[in-house]
Amino acid sequence: MTQGIDPEINPRFSKQAPTVAPGEEQILTPAAIDFIVELNDVATGRRDELLAARRARREAISQGSDPTFLPETAHIRADQDWTGAPLAPGLEDRRVEITGPTERKMTINALNSGALTWLADLEDANQPAWENMIGGQLNLFEAIRGTIELTTPEKEYRVTAERTPTIIVRPRGWHYDEKHLFVDGKPMVAGVVDFGLYFFHNAKALMRRGRGPYFYLPKTESHLEARLWNDLFIKAQDLLGIPRGTIRATVLIETITAAFEMEEILYELRTHSSGLNAGRWDYLFSIIKNYRDRGTDFVLPDRAQVTMTAPFMRSYTEQLVRACHRRGVSAMGGMAAFIPNRRKPEVTENALAKVRDDKTREANDGFDGSWVAHPDLVPVCKEVFDAKLGDKPNQIDRRRFDVIPDDEALIDLAIPGSSVTDAGVRTNIDVGIRYIEAWLRGNGAVAIHDLMEDAATAEISRSQIWQWRNAGVTTAEGNAVTTEWLGEVFDEVFSSLERFDGDRYDDARGLFQEVALADEYPDFLTLPAYDRYVA
Repeated sequence: MTQGIDPEINPRFSKQAPTVAPGEEQILTPAAIDFIVELNDVATGRRDELLAARRARREAISQGSDPTFLPETAHIRADQDWTGAPLAPGLEDRRVEITGPTERKMTINALNSGALTWLADLEDANQPAWENMIGGQLNLFEAIRGTIELTTPEKEYRVTAERTPTIIVRPRGWHYDEKHLFVDGKPMVAGVVDFGLYFFHNAKALMRRGRGPYFYLPKTESHLEARLWNDLFIKAQDLLGIPRGTIRATVLIETITAAFEMEEILYELRTHSSGLNAGRWDYLFSIIKNYRDRGTDFVLPDRAQVTMTAPFMRSYTEQLVRACHRRGVSAMGGMAAFIPNRRKPEVTENALAKVRDDKTREANDGFDGSWVAHPDLVPVCKEVFDAKLGDKPNQIDRRRFDVIPDDEALIDLAIPGSSVTDAGVRTNIDVGIRYIEAWLRGNGAVAIHDLMEDAATAEISRSQIWQWRNAGVTTAEGNAVTTEWLGEVFDEVFSSLERFDGDRYDDARGLFQEVALADEYPDFLTLPAYDRYVA
């Protein structure tokens, strides 16, 4: 059903959504539509080719061909002279970066958080219903102009911070289509829509403020995917008459294949690059996805046992810092997802100690800043990086000459003393169902057991269940992870959930069980969820 868009605006463009989202007329203007259609023309064919290359590479890994540093790009890694772009205004100091969806209340809370930068997430922390995507764009538009506010029966929300964080928007990854918007009868590339609408409406306003436009690029798997983003940046800037190099982008190294191309990714984005981020949860998801058919030697233990001190995770993060600082750009640390529990001070105290240890390790390793998911964690992260950096805005001058690029270390997944446990299986099923239930009701960032979870958590949860069953794992307690036993665990977990009017637990269980126990591994949990329940 098409509503809200005059078909004469652009004969190639159509909208197919059941409602007109509030603010839609302000975001989907005729000029904005023409703009994103031109960008989509740049991306769509090449995007499809890149997704095919992903599938071929993943199949090769599953058949025993491990990724390595690319011989054809050795000259880029060997060249000492090239660097990324100079640090842009508002990105010189990123010692504490808050992340979260662009929902109105959370937008205001992020702007008041005291963090120096905010990852405004249109991706994993955002459920991509039509109203959410348009609402996120509208909230960002108002946030940039200082007009955003919210009144609820309980509270009025206003931006009161003297200095708000620099906004860095994360669009959806290359794998997503926006199935509410079409060009020539084909769904638009979702990341192009997210990037294009934000850039069109806000680039010049951000430039007047002296902080932007800036982006995070998710789910990147190769330097060729980064090259396509760079071409889109050039096209977008040229269309609006904005100098090339105004855009800055930080790439999340959250896939195992991208870890072998970090310098090449920076090279492709040179004039637009602002660094790399160690996206730890999606990185584990990517490892499981790529090595899911390689037997028990490549099986990861319970998620709680895969810490950042695991040898392969240490190798990944240290090589990331080395690559960034060698090229003069920022290295950003991973997520602290803990949510303070005011009813259980002892739980909060223990968790804050773990957060402090995690951030201290990152600061000592050379990271220039790190992520937190809750405003109450901003002071902890800031305190740690203040102690390390002092008056310096970053530590990019710390080159980490001691780190030697090591491709084998990136895929040495052994964690001495680790195991798969009954509790780990139950936790994956419990968290996965709880997250999907909230996602189906429109929430992409969900508080579960004192942690802020996003789609990456559900992806790890279902992927581990799939891999453990496929590899014939036996838990430390002696239970064979079979379809039959998992069915019993699903029943136990499901019966323990506290139901409420309007919950989506039945749908959530059905979807999670379907993708976790499927014969063929689905690449992304969110795609069938989007197709079935959202688009």
